[in-house]
Amino acid sequence: MFEAAELGRHISKDTFKDAIPELRYRLLQAQRRARLQGVPVLLVINGVAGAGKGELVNHLLEWLDSRGVRTHVFWDETDEETQRPRWWRYWRTMPQAGEIGILFGAWYARLIEDTLKGRLGEGGVTGELERIRETEHMLITGGTLLVKYWFHLPRAEQARRVEKRRRDPQSHWRMAPEMAKLSNHYDEFIDIATRVVRETDTGEAPWYLIEATDRRFRDLTAGKTLLRAIETRLEAGDGIGAKRVSHAPSLPEAESARVTIVDRVDCDRELTKSDYKEQKQRLDAQLNRLGWEGFKARHSVVALFEGWDAAGKGGTIRRLTQALDARLYRVFPVAAPSDEEAAHHHLWRFWRQVPRDGYWTVFDRSWYGRVLVERVEGFARQPEWARAYHEINTFEQQLAEHGITLLKFWLNISPEEQLRRFEAREATPHKQHKITEEDWRNRERWDDYKAAVNEMVVRTSTEFAPWHIIPANDKRFARIEVMRIAAESVADALGESGGDGKKRKK
Repeated sequence: MFEAAELGRHISKDTFKDAIPELRYRLLQAQRRARLQGVPVLLVINGVAGAGKGELVNHLLEWLDSRGVRTHVFWDETDEETQRPRWWRYWRTMPQAGEIGILFGAWYARLIEDTLKGRLGEGGVTGELERIRETEHMLITGGTLLVKYWFHLPRAEQARRVEKRRRDPQSHWRMAPEMAKLSNHYDEFIDIATRVVRETDTGEAPWYLIEATDRRFRDLTAGKTLLRAIETRLEAGDGIGAKRVSHAPSLPEAESARVTIVDRVDCDRELTKSDYKEQKQRLDAQLNRLGWEGFKARHSVVALFEGWDAAGKGGTIRRLTQALDARLYRVFPVAAPSDEEAAHHHLWRFWRQVPRDGYWTVFDRSWYGRVLVERVEGFARQPEWARAYHEINTFEQQLAEHGITLLKFWLNISPEEQLRRFEAREATPHKQHKITEEDWRNRERWDDYKAAVNEMVVRTSTEFAPWHIIPANDKRFARIEVMRIAAESVADALGESGGDGKKRKK
């Protein structure tokens, strides 16, 4: 989930300096309008220890009118707090109408720390997550604009910062207690944080994941995000309907933020024809065996394919399914919903296609259309696609809890390779039906789709349903990579070592 915050984004000193005057002016204007309209704004600040959350808030206090901002930190509990219900300490800090409240950690820091230290069992964690969702919904319904930030650092960068502060007596005093306590438990912290962020990332209360390695990128992105959230809310006006408006969860566009996960994929990886034939023969046999073993064990597989137009989804699906017995799988091509499907929740038609135990269902396109084409082309309203991330994660979690292996593939090609394939289709009579005016029009919105893909991967790549981004300029490489991942995943689910049929040692 945090991969998109480890891309090395940065902003130059001059760019940062030039952007601040306008940002500061617009923030002050937005703050003034929010005060006049009586809109309470609540900022929840979370993230990896050492990410510079205190420094960021100091900048926000400089850019805003600090007389209308109150900050709160939740470290050690006072006797007064321990003698009251858990949420009392948070409720008493909520901003009143027209004010901005900034909460360091808030209810999230307590939950992560308690989970990390084993104070909460599974039931306690699940219950607290539900309480958080309910409370945030209550705040938003009551008119609060809730903005949640998560600031992330890669493990190596966090370790470097912690060590620097420990050795430098001039900076040691700036090390917050949380930094000292959690810096030695990075992996455990990230594992817990991943679940917490995913299960509380909703359309009405989205998380803003911000890369914190470069402080200028961190601060400018956070400032722009806050500005847009307030302006979006104010543009919605007053009234019951406006109180529940969902501000856009994607990060503000900037040249330094144009680098996405798909930009880091080496699309040109290749496989020779001889290697392809050798590996495919081995994988065909392995997948066929695993298909029947899964049938006997009543283990199901759901595989979905997304990717750029002309990325080779159909051909890759054919090679995968050719290895399986035709009686064990079904391919479900996803097109625009029918009238009946459109009259239901957008996940309804996919629930109907979930396979029985022991079988495979392969989706050519999938439920991710809601956050890709429907989002980019405006077929879904912003609140609809914004809440779809959480809905999708919940859907996939239920599949995983049933024991289904869920395989999610994004086939990635370069713009140049897509153009070559488009032109080849137009020049080949028996392939001309594969290219339409809509394909050319979608190509013109490559950057919009790329941003949507990046956010999709960030917000829906989970421990139970990770995304596999496949370099697909070379079709042979892409097909073998998909077959390899499918075989390894199913073998692992069946308790095998990954191809020889031997059981794993427990």
